[in-house]
Amino acid sequence: MANLTIRKLDELLKAELRQRAAANGRSMEDEVRVILRDAMHQRHGFATGLPQAGGEVAPDDVSAGDQTAFVASPRSTARVTLIVGGGIAAYKAMDLIRRLKERGADVRVVLTKAAQQFVSPLTASALSHQRCYTDLFDPQSEFDAGHIRLARDCDLIVIAPATADLMAKMAGGHADDLATAILLATNRPVLLAPAMNPLMWNNPATRRNVDQLKRDGVTMVGPNAGEMAERGEAGTGRMAEPIEIAAAAQALFAPPPRPLRGRRVLITAGPTHEPIDPVRYIANRSSGKQGYAIAAAAARAGAEVALISGPVDLAAPDGVTLTRVESARDMLAAVHSALPADVAIFAAAVADWRVASEGEQKIKKGAGGPPPLQLTENPDILATISKLADGRPPLVIGFAAETENLLDNARAKLARKGCDWIVANDVSPATGVMGGDRNTVHLLMKSGESVEIDSWPVMTKDDVARALVQRIAQATEQAGEVRA
Repeated sequence: MANLTIRKLDELLKAELRQRAAANGRSMEDEVRVILRDAMHQRHGFATGLPQAGGEVAPDDVSAGDQTAFVASPRSTARVTLIVGGGIAAYKAMDLIRRLKERGADVRVVLTKAAQQFVSPLTASALSHQRCYTDLFDPQSEFDAGHIRLARDCDLIVIAPATADLMAKMAGGHADDLATAILLATNRPVLLAPAMNPLMWNNPATRRNVDQLKRDGVTMVGPNAGEMAERGEAGTGRMAEPIEIAAAAQALFAPPPRPLRGRRVLITAGPTHEPIDPVRYIANRSSGKQGYAIAAAAARAGAEVALISGPVDLAAPDGVTLTRVESARDMLAAVHSALPADVAIFAAAVADWRVASEGEQKIKKGAGGPPPLQLTENPDILATISKLADGRPPLVIGFAAETENLLDNARAKLARKGCDWIVANDVSPATGVMGGDRNTVHLLMKSGESVEIDSWPVMTKDDVARALVQRIAQATEQAGEVRA
């Protein structure tokens, strides 16, 4: 009768019952008996804690006065199945349990047979406050295909440490124990923390397995470089530290904040090429890295991103609509086409001038010396959009790349262009900013009649992008201009 009753339960209630039964080390039928018996005893004022079959007392059976003992704990923000492989780093997995729980995860631990040589199921159970699983043919858990439950009734599977043997079995699709059966039966994200001797990590067989697992969609954290457990051994193969693994896990089971969701962000990046003739052009030394990093960060923050890029050797960031252009006039036309937008960020290094008359053929050297090139100004894209009477984005941000008098020139540009913010950076050759991966910026923001300046330390361009997007999100939230 219990089986028939369980089958008729809705899926959400069935999942809660499975989780409670697993936590208490009972079958689902026995868990139902405990719940029914307790309900009867509470209704009639009887004491609970009656013996179960075999003379055991259920772990959560207490006096009727303690009503909390029979209430399932609230579901955590995430459920993690942690598989511990058989390596010396298994002891670190016990700290990982704590790190995951600190981040709101409900952790169920699976120990391989080899892992039990290093840590005990009792330790894992005590730290996780859950039953520890060790055997594929455990009658208490397999009555309802427990390995399927452990594979599916979770938000993420973490393997730490992931030994060379366990990774080889995963890559080959083996399912000869509880851990590998779970991994073959899951449709949830998998995070792998490899740990092994450096020679094993660099062995061609392991490299093939790593490549296969990555193609299968497995995420990896580590391994790190350092000393090994073996005396005199060092290199890449140390398991990532528990705090690193927990952070990587949180990024997978906790969706990142999306403060720009529902907003449209327009970004320009890279240089422009202004042709002199079919083979020569005028350009700025811009790699486009900072603009592309901002586009990627805005997309991760949930924005609809239109990136208009001059000629650069960079791939389009995920989730970004990319339009490639050549000249300043092309870029301005593309910007107009991409409006309206909530935020416009002009990070492109647009050439200030172009030749007034482009040569139809390659200009040849002549006896009279170099030919004169008459220059004319290019359209000022930042000023044009900042001064739009209709359709001006609520927040317009420009960049000031200077080689001297950085803040004075940036203040003047902020006033002259009519934008709201300026990101100023020193692009002198000694800084290595042009084409490099690091940047030092100052954020100038109009505040009434005054200008606020926020100076940031040296950061990677990705970190600058994340910090700028965070400030944009705060500003748009304060302005209350949420699009429907």
